[in-house]
Amino acid sequence: MNSRSHYDVVILGAGLSGLAAGVRLAHFGKKVCIFERHNAPGGLNSFYSINGRKFDVGLHAVTNFVPQGVRGTALARVLRQLRIDRAELDLCEQRYSRISFGGKSGVSLKFSNQFSVFETEVATHFPNEVDGLRKLVERIKLTDYSPSAPVVSARVVIREFIHNPLLEDMLLCVPLFYGSAQEGDMSYSQFAMLFQASILEGLARPFDGIRPLIKVLLDKYREGGGEKRMKCGVKKIAVKSGKVSAITLDSDEEITADVVLSSIGALETEALLDYKEGGSKEVKQDVELGKISFAEIISVYKNQPSDLGFTEETALFFNDSERLDYSEPKDLIDLRCGVVCIPNHFNFGGERKMPEGIVKVTCLANYPKWAKLSPEIYSETKKVWYNKMLLRMLDYYPQCSAESLSQSLVQSDMFTPKTIKRYTGHLNGAIYGSPTKNIAGVTSVGNLYLCGTDQGFLGIIGAMLSGITMANTHILTKGVEA
Repeated sequence: MNSRSHYDVVILGAGLSGLAAGVRLAHFGKKVCIFERHNAPGGLNSFYSINGRKFDVGLHAVTNFVPQGVRGTALARVLRQLRIDRAELDLCEQRYSRISFGGKSGVSLKFSNQFSVFETEVATHFPNEVDGLRKLVERIKLTDYSPSAPVVSARVVIREFIHNPLLEDMLLCVPLFYGSAQEGDMSYSQFAMLFQASILEGLARPFDGIRPLIKVLLDKYREGGGEKRMKCGVKKIAVKSGKVSAITLDSDEEITADVVLSSIGALETEALLDYKEGGSKEVKQDVELGKISFAEIISVYKNQPSDLGFTEETALFFNDSERLDYSEPKDLIDLRCGVVCIPNHFNFGGERKMPEGIVKVTCLANYPKWAKLSPEIYSETKKVWYNKMLLRMLDYYPQCSAESLSQSLVQSDMFTPKTIKRYTGHLNGAIYGSPTKNIAGVTSVGNLYLCGTDQGFLGIIGAMLSGITMANTHILTKGVEA
């Protein structure tokens, strides 16, 4: 062994999956170091500041919410295996949310953290479909998430139980926007995972947003002896005899590790591989480049959203085209469908309320078109589309007025697919990575594994579960429990 730094495990990326994997491994005495190219942890679910005001990135809600004491769930497993006390997360459940298709003359389905609410809504608006919904739910509860499970279309499975195309789209809407990297559809297992997480279990939010959750993970990681190096990315991964032999950092420093766990994406990881031995065959994975990206506007108001005319709902998933077109738009942004999230509208308990009103609007966006804009045109184009997205939102909140929102506005910001590419490194600004998921997390390199977005467990809890599962499966003794 030379004088270079050597670790049992090196983790690429300080997103939630990388942090969770680090916590798990550090608890079991592994010498671990996380390398992150940017200055803030969290990855797709991070935060930033403008003029001293902190903005959450990515966090609409934490899925997989279940009441205290419910066992055998994803949330319970994450808390147990990361040794987190539930109270540390201060999870506050949603009030209610809504899926609204067809505008004023269309159909809306409410859902909350009690599935009976959604079931009743379906029975009211689609009475001939409620029995099919119940059978679909039973199928979802029995879903096989193992790497050996066949990959089938979510739409194909849904159509075994649901015969109304409108309801089919409405059932898919939340899972698609909260985790699908595939245009128009998603794998059935991913649909089942996200439907379970959002509709059957529910949505919640830490009172102070994503920062307390990240802090808990960082504290647990530090307590276990884990190291992290921020603003320190990986430039190259040398491969020799089928295994990682060395890792070159952006600074040209070279380190070594017994195992590398990458949370930065399959294609992004593959691009770092440098095959050293003469005559070796580079084995590339058959991974598709993702096309799904988003633009999001964030508005901060002096008033509470309810005082500005917003209803009490936590999130609105909307669509006004004939069929839900979840795909890369032809224009810079597709205003026909999207999500409105109001962080103020969670049940924070007691007299607690957020000091300012926050409203987010998220729509599908086209990365290649945004990427081609010059800096000057890019800045002006963001202003134009901020207003377009704001006006689109007002179609669903007729009691609000653009004038009253303008008078109450204290700060706003907008991110685009270009922002996603810059701060996550995801090729094509693909927020959920590649449509090709690798549930096993294995690669063509013997001691290099994937976790996170391209491994395939979805959502905030799913991301952490991905890191835990890959750490357990490929590094710790199989089947080890906290």
